[in-house]
Order: sequence, then C-alpha cells, then structure tokens
Amino acid sequence: MQKILGYMRKAITEFDLISDGDKIAVGVSGGKDSLVLLSGLIKLRSFIGIDYQLVAVTMDPCFGGEFGDYSSVEKLCEQNGVPYILERSRIGEIVFDVRHEEHPCSLCSRLRRGALHNAAKQAGCNKVALGHHYNDAVETFLMNLFVEGRIGCFSPKSFLDRREITVIRPLVFAPEREIIRAAKREGLEVVKSKCPADGHTMREETKRFISERERLDHGFSDRIFGAMRRAGIDGWGYKETEGEKSE
Repeated sequence: MQKILGYMRKAITEFDLISDGDKIAVGVSGGKDSLVLLSGLIKLRSFIGIDYQLVAVTMDPCFGGEFGDYSSVEKLCEQNGVPYILERSRIGEIVFDVRHEEHPCSLCSRLRRGALHNAAKQAGCNKVALGHHYNDAVETFLMNLFVEGRIGCFSPKSFLDRREITVIRPLVFAPEREIIRAAKREGLEVVKSKCPADGHTMREETKRFISERERLDHGFSDRIFGAMRRAGIDGWGYKETEGEKSE
C-alpha cells in the first residue's frame, strides 16, 4: 500500500486535488480501484498534512433487478469511521431492459455519475473522488483517438459548473498492477460486478490491444502517458515551477 500512497500523494500535490476543509464523496463501486482509493484516502489523512473529511457513496445500478451486496464496503467504512451512503437505482433496468443499448457503457456511466454527484451534493460534499488510474488514462486516450477521432482524456481534476462540485482522480499515477497488489495485501473484499456487459466492452478490447503492444514494444503505455503530459491536454500538463511562471 505504500507505493499506492506515494502515487496518490504525488497526484494530490501536482494537480492540487485536495485542500483543507474539503468534504470528499468517494465513489465506491465495490471494485478493486474504488476500494483501494477509499483505503488510500483514509490512510493519507493521518500524515499528508491536509484536513479533509470523507463520505463513501455507492450507486447500485441493480442489474437484473436485484440489489447488490455491499455489506463488505459498509463494514470497511464502519471500521474506519467513514459515513457510508448506499443509493439503489433503476439504472441497470433503464440501460438494458428499457433502452436496450447496443453499447451500454457510455449511458450507464453518465447516469451513475449524475446520481453520484447528486448524492455528493446532498451530503454536503464539495468534491467527488473517482478511482480512475494510470492504465485507465492511457486506455481512454486511445479509445477517444481510435473510436471518436479526437485527442482527449478525462482530467485529473475538473470543476463541474452546473453541479458546483469538483471531480478528482487521486489514483491517476498508480498502475493497475500496483492497485491489484494493494487490494490483495490489504485484504479488501471486492464486490463482483453483475453487469451483463462485463468483460465484453470497448475498454476490454483496448486493454488487450495495449497488452499486445507492450509485449512487442515495451514502454508503449509510458510513451502515450508522457505525450499526454507534455501536450498538457485536459489538465494533464506538468506543474509550473516558480521560475517558469516568472519568465
């Protein structure tokens, strides 16, 4: 977990993600990424030197019309004194049974984000933390390029005017392999996704493409990530030094 905390601290510092007085709603799906994010933010509070509060929020899509079992998430929150909000929804029904979406991930993610932002505002939070990591960033960049024909990615930090809330991603420097290791070492109980499209998405195809490129061309992902930072797209630029600002 120490490596994860190092990656998170670097992201928080470079992108000014967290400030004194913040009340952060942590989006917890029950997957490894969100659980490691929550655990990391809990641990960081003891030594990072920033005074912030946490609230864990789970948006249950109720895939197949069934409630998900998030008792392990609730237990983790109770053990660490973090308030926990579990919101049940009809998102699964809307996406798969009503709309019959051919490519359901986009609509599902939009609906879940909207519900998460509403819950965060109702809980008095000014920020929402999501568990996107280093590999997610590279995959999203390539998906935008190859599928939509545009250069872009999600931002490490973005302010939503309509919601008056800031979305932060403290795990953006953390490789997925380190997140997997941390989840195992911490004994975090992952909630298995019941999404009917799980494992059959464009992101999974992109993961396989990147894996094959890495096998043939080691450092492929690092070069993509480095290009994103050097280009400064969508808030990914390097933090200016005082000397650079004065020039």
